[in-house]
Amino acid sequence: MTALAEELPAHLPDYLARQRWFPAKGRPVVSVGVAGETSLIGEGDLLLDLCLLRVDFADAELPEHYQVLVGRRHHLGSELEYATIGAVGDRIAYDAMWDHDATAFLLQAIRSGSQYGDVRFVAEPGVSLPTSGVGRLLGVEQSNTSVAYGEKSIFKLFRKVSPGLNPDLELHRALRSVGSEQVASLQGAVEGTLDGEPATLGMLQDFASNSAEGWAMALTSVRDLFAEADLYANEVGGDFAGEARRLGETVAVVHKELAEALGTGTRSADELREALLARLDGAVAQVPELAEHAAGVRAVYAALEGEIPSQRVHGDLHLGQTLRTPRGWLLIDFEGEPATPLPDRRRMDSPLRDVAGMLRSFDYAVYHQAALGEYADEHEEQQVYRRADEWAIRNRSAFCDGYAFGSGLDPRSQAAVLRAFELDKAVYEVLYETRSRPTWAIIPLSSIARLVAETAEKGVDSVATESDPHISL
Repeated sequence: MTALAEELPAHLPDYLARQRWFPAKGRPVVSVGVAGETSLIGEGDLLLDLCLLRVDFADAELPEHYQVLVGRRHHLGSELEYATIGAVGDRIAYDAMWDHDATAFLLQAIRSGSQYGDVRFVAEPGVSLPTSGVGRLLGVEQSNTSVAYGEKSIFKLFRKVSPGLNPDLELHRALRSVGSEQVASLQGAVEGTLDGEPATLGMLQDFASNSAEGWAMALTSVRDLFAEADLYANEVGGDFAGEARRLGETVAVVHKELAEALGTGTRSADELREALLARLDGAVAQVPELAEHAAGVRAVYAALEGEIPSQRVHGDLHLGQTLRTPRGWLLIDFEGEPATPLPDRRRMDSPLRDVAGMLRSFDYAVYHQAALGEYADEHEEQQVYRRADEWAIRNRSAFCDGYAFGSGLDPRSQAAVLRAFELDKAVYEVLYETRSRPTWAIIPLSSIARLVAETAEKGVDSVATESDPHISL
């Protein structure tokens, strides 16, 4: 056993508890160990290893694996103190994604096509990479860690690793094969093995440096609306509907490109219903507040029938997975829901899952600000929520209009399937918020109540057009 495998585990529980990318806070951890290590730099002032950590939980039969780029030095500068893991031998181990020397090494390894044991650094064919570069850590992600190299490239280290090809890498390669301009082009990857199967460890892409995140843009629009008490959403300077419509068209184009690259199929309504009910039942068992809505949700799922057109999709689409550049919208992070098993994330699914994810995100953007506001009286609160409803309807509608224009198919014409996916996403959100941000759970719970009530009043096949042909593009 190496010194790293023997001494590092003692420091890992405390280290993992501090990491934003470790999603299992609060779960009972039985043990943490080093499942595998690959030496990248074996001598000199800096020792560098790619380590896969095995985490066993009391509430799960199978372990989960997380990745850390471990650096070891005799002394750490102040810029690396935050990344400290603990002493290993006569050196200090730390997360080397904060280390400029280590991130420069990663770029050079991809450029040169290096291989260390089972770990391969691979550049995509025909890609021109920077000759050198120091990685600048980006602080916007939670489930992974990324560094930017100048204004050209960005490297993402996947923190949770599963056996099999990561859909983020798989779908970016597929979209590159058809010349997609709706995603940041793939430049390279780091690939290894886990449990005897291929595993994706990291990927290098074009860096959209002059861009704004869709979530931040939507929040600004909502703040502008709430600040202008006498104006409607379409009269406020920060009206987002035009961008929402363009974003809908972009999503439709990406769906077309994925279908071209990877084909299409169908998914049985019975099989889909079974999966949705399993998630609902699991969530109800953990969140008692869901129980009063469960019957209504099941009624929506019961309306699913026949074969549902399917293809590869994003799988976890929301405003935080979009970037607005001077040329248009880009979609990012095709990894799918991190908590979903990898085989499920790689299967074909209905494009309406992505549409529903975006509709849920518009609700989140406006209602989380409304829910967290402070009001002088009930009248003021009701006024804000009426304006929130107006913003949500306008932007959800605009997105669907854009998607219909880009695809030739209005998602609202498949109301039963779309509503089922919206409810499934909201159920997922209730469980996530209850575990992570309990005060936010009211947002998806309110959406579930609204969707169930609309179904009871209008029927599961009701179509809300709510289009505004005057939205500026």
